[in-house]
Amino acid sequence: MMSMPTSRPNGVAPSPRHGRIGGALTAIACTVLLAGCSLFGKADKNPPAELKPVTQTLSIKQAWRASVGKSGPYSMQPYAVGDKVYVSSHGGDVMALDGTSGRTLWKAETDVDLTTGPGSDGSVTAVAGEKGVVFAFDASGKQLWKKQINGEVLSAPLVGQGLVVVRTTDTRVLGLDAQTGERRWIYQRAQTPLNLRAGMGMVFAGDGIVMGFPGGKLGVLAPSNGVLRWESTISYPKGVSEIERLNDVTGLPMIYGRQVCATTFQGRIACLELADGRPQWGKDFSSPTGPAQDDSSLFAADERSVVHAFDRQTGNERWRNAELRNRPLGMPLALGRSVVFGDFEGYLHFLSREDGQFIARVRPDSSPITAAPVVAGETLVVQTRGGDVYGYIPQ
Repeated sequence: MMSMPTSRPNGVAPSPRHGRIGGALTAIACTVLLAGCSLFGKADKNPPAELKPVTQTLSIKQAWRASVGKSGPYSMQPYAVGDKVYVSSHGGDVMALDGTSGRTLWKAETDVDLTTGPGSDGSVTAVAGEKGVVFAFDASGKQLWKKQINGEVLSAPLVGQGLVVVRTTDTRVLGLDAQTGERRWIYQRAQTPLNLRAGMGMVFAGDGIVMGFPGGKLGVLAPSNGVLRWESTISYPKGVSEIERLNDVTGLPMIYGRQVCATTFQGRIACLELADGRPQWGKDFSSPTGPAQDDSSLFAADERSVVHAFDRQTGNERWRNAELRNRPLGMPLALGRSVVFGDFEGYLHFLSREDGQFIARVRPDSSPITAAPVVAGETLVVQTRGGDVYGYIPQ
């Protein structure tokens, strides 16, 4: 069994003291850092749900297939800009693919094993590797720079506004010049006693960088100097032991108009005012992978892989689907009339956004899917942990 996906400042991982928490943390290990771990052994009392046949009301046509290399013990999240998609492998390869055909536009190799997927703005693409090495490449795949930042990086770099923004697991956020790699600013937080060993996403929202922090916090940094503009608490730690009190923001914050929404592990799902972090609504919830959104709903799987839809204005639950219970699900994507989840056996499940019923299912291969699918042009792109990248056309 894989070790717990948590880390202390001294690098010592704790042992779970309670069955529910231990099971949930192991679910995160398999969902976020899956590397051949078997969550559901013979003694497990919560085996994965058996899949029922699906009446396909949404046609999913495979358009192409490419290979980048295995993800290793990390979740290599692909990134799309326009009709291009950028992918990377644990072994050190970085590629730009044409989203329509899957054709390789460029390929670069790094001299270290990578720990993150790529971030890109279409002109500069950045990845991070072991021992905190960050690489940046230009629009043709030529290496622009290589920077040592002395810290473990599990979150994909955020690229844009002339910056490559990198965050380390010891709670530092660095703004690097996109062309030179020189440090423009650094933001440092106090470390928490225990945090999830998983990437926490960042996103630009106008003139701000929105990101989650350990301890159930959400905040916005100024891109110009890294100053914290506001911070708001989504949820507070509960329980006695440090494991019970794990309470980190998971996945990517969702921005829609003047609203930002996010989930925490062992905490809540909530929406806030983007301008100042004032709470709009919040509900008790625990998600290891974070939400997806459309213009009216938030979608998220809880720690037992039950999928929920919430009204983004009121927080009222619209529907739930428990037919994927205990099948560790990857990060979701809302696409067209569906919300898409990959699972630990390599299936892609398409659920109706309206009522949560299954409308399609495909299986690229048997390798787990933990990263969120992305859309490049009109193509749905998914990267499996086994190293293959697939392009699909939903019809």
